[in-house]
Amino acid sequence: MKNPIREALTKTIRARKGRQEVEVPPSTRLLYAVYFSLGMVVCLSALEAIHLVILGRWNSEIFTVIAGLVGNITGIFLTQKA
Repeated sequence: MKNPIREALTKTIRARKGRQEVEVPPSTRLLYAVYFSLGMVVCLSALEAIHLVILGRWNSEIFTVIAGLVGNITGIFLTQKA
């Protein structure tokens, strides 16, 4: 089974001599951090939806945390590929 997050975070480096491409996989700590962040985004989105349905109000604090986690995940993907 393929792991799309591992593949997305894998770097491809070209060696100077021989012009070979070497793939460098991400560390397991980075993968676990991304998995945890994605899981928290899903859980917080569900919590926001439940809050909206039950109370009929938008909770800006939950949305702020969701936006922060999305920014964190985006930053990980952008800096890891560079």
